[in-house]
Amino acid sequence: MSTTIKGKVFVLEDNIDTDQIIPAEYLTLVPSKPDEYEKLGSYALIGLPDRYSDRFIAEGESKTIYSIIVAGENFGCGSSREHAPIALGAAGLEAVVAQSYARIFFRNCTATGELYPWESDARLVEHFKTGEEATIDFDNNVIINETTGETFTLKSLGDVRPVIDAGGLFDYARQTGMIPTRV
Repeated sequence: MSTTIKGKVFVLEDNIDTDQIIPAEYLTLVPSKPDEYEKLGSYALIGLPDRYSDRFIAEGESKTIYSIIVAGENFGCGSSREHAPIALGAAGLEAVVAQSYARIFFRNCTATGELYPWESDARLVEHFKTGEEATIDFDNNVIINETTGETFTLKSLGDVRPVIDAGGLFDYARQTGMIPTRV
């Protein structure tokens, strides 16, 4: 298990909703089927408004070059679709660092084990630019903007971390003996 995530940052504003993360027309894809999981990831953040000139996934690619999203308030608002964190994870994203989350998106990150949903008290969208390099240090609960050298404190993941580390709620329950392992 990694205790750091390093990579490029993709910056988003406030109120990024699940329709922007994965539009409803792609919800027919079944994430448990490997080819459809990959296809779902290729559509991640395709619903962003035109004001976002940078694309999360480059034209003709199926994976993103970004490891971390830095966002404002209320990330993942809208409908309760678990496809939203799954699409981001399938695209290759590892973590979202937001000022706040829609509760259901945060829970879906945990249940699916796709992404680490870090929270920050600081408004980080004013301290990061898309394409900058960052490191999230799990042991010290910080994100470092490697481009500027600034370090920001993150709220602890607490009991959510081992669930995501395990790969989601069902895998965690199996690993801890809450439910029987698959035969």
